[in-house]
Parts: sequence; structure tokens; C-alpha cells
Amino acid sequence: MIAIRGAITVNVDSKEAILEGTELMLRTIIEENNLNDDEIISIVFSATKDLTQIYPAVAARNLGITCASLLCVQEMYVAESLAKCLRILMHVEKNLLQKDIKHVYLRDAKILRPDLTKKG
Repeated sequence: MIAIRGAITVNVDSKEAILEGTELMLRTIIEENNLNDDEIISIVFSATKDLTQIYPAVAARNLGITCASLLCVQEMYVAESLAKCLRILMHVEKNLLQKDIKHVYLRDAKILRPDLTKKG
């Protein structure tokens, strides 16, 4: 089993923005890591306290991820931390080495892991 991380920011606290951002993050993780739905064991979503309009897990169900266990939690609040940010921890049954996993940080969330995001 492997764990894949990711994060994305959205511009506004709306159902549409949260779903669009979450779907983009999920699609990118799935594509970058060549995942099949049946390999996804569970996904933990977290959202900063300023995102309140819909559970990010709805986006996973909309994409057809129906067998994995999903959990949504509020991200721990830290003063001056990145706003309007959705994070993900995905557990996957796949034979990959840690160094081969492609973690995905999009939009302003790239600042969270500059060591993993491409320059330029």
C-alpha cells in the first residue's frame, strides 16, 4: 500500500469551486500515478476553515470513485496559513516505490511542497 498526497486552492467558497478544484486534484493524481478506481482504498480530504459549502468527497463520488472509503475533515487552523486550501491523503494498493509516487500540488498550494513541484 502507498499513500499519495496533494493539495489545491480555490478562489471562492462555493460548491462549484470546491467540486471543480477537488475533481482537478483527483484527476491529476489518478493520471500522474496511473491509477485504476479499484486500486484506491481510501481518501482523506481536509479543507481549511474558510471552505464550508460542500464536502470535497462529493467530487470523488461524481468521478465514479464509489468503492473507496472517504472521509472529510477540517484542516488544523494555523495563523497566516494558506487560505481556501483542499488537501488529500489517498491510500492506494499499488506496487510503487516511494520515490516513484507523484504527489500533486496545484495552484497556490505549490508553496506547500516546493520540493515536489516543477520549476518554471
